[in-house]
Formats: sequence, structure tokens, C-alpha cells
Amino acid sequence: MKHSPGFLQLVDDAKSRVREVSVEHAREKLDSGAATVIDVREESEWKAGHVRGAKHLGRGIIERDIEQQIPDKNAELILYCGGGFRSALAADNLLKMGYRNVSSMAGGWRAWKEKNFSGK
Repeated sequence: MKHSPGFLQLVDDAKSRVREVSVEHAREKLDSGAATVIDVREESEWKAGHVRGAKHLGRGIIERDIEQQIPDKNAELILYCGGGFRSALAADNLLKMGYRNVSSMAGGWRAWKEKNFSGK
């Protein structure tokens, strides 16, 4: 997908504040129970396949619902989307909401699948 320059500028700005983690790191954290992995993609994308064990809080509702779903602002949260752009934007907003341990999974769902990690 070709992204518009304005969108890429917005993502680059968010990424200047958001820590990115590798898919390997995300898998380790998920497998050990040390972090909650959150899929911020659209419902149709989630239904087509997602990281096994992840929660789904789409980009359109995550800011609205995160405090009810995960009230602990110190919880480790790893967000992902299709390629790592939307998750960076969502992670930036969670940081602004006071969450202190939020990261974005670099490469997103595509990178996860390329590693042949389990999905659903």
C-alpha cells in the first residue's frame, strides 16, 4: 500500500516518541505472560488472522476502551497492526493518556507471519 506523505509524516512524528520492538521480542513477552499484545487493526483484518493470545482493540476504539480493559498504566503493552504504522499512532496516544510501558511491534502482522509464528 502506498501511503500519503501527510500520513507518513504523522507516523514518523509518533515513532519519535514510541519504542518499537521486534516480533521476536513481542513473542517472548507474550509467551512469558510479561506483556499484553494488542491488535489495533480493523475487525475484518482481525477475523482474517491475528496473533494467538492477542487482545483486539481496534484503532477506532482503543483510546475509548483501554482504561476499562487495562487499567494498570504501568502494564507492558505491545501494539501491532498490519505493518507497524497504525500501531505507532495508537501507542503514541496511549502514552499521552499516561500509559508508561507501551511499544509498537515493528513490521506488524506481516512481519509476524514472515517469521511463521503462530496465529489464529
